[in-house]
Amino acid sequence: MDAASTRREWLTVPELALLLGVPRTRAYELIQCGELPAVRLGKRTIRVNRQELEHFLLEERRVVGR
Repeated sequence: MDAASTRREWLTVPELALLLGVPRTRAYELIQCGELPAVRLGKRTIRVNRQELEHFLLEERRVVGR
């Protein structure tokens, strides 16, 4: 990922997956099930707002194994 994409307000799904450290398929699953808000631009283009991602991460924090 280049420096410009780290500052962009809207992320592609591959960029999202890279930032989260998850496979692309998992990123698509989060969007498909409605856990992570995204917008569709045309038939194949999906974008995720960086602030929505930050909100998702802060709201969905869970400690596993307690």
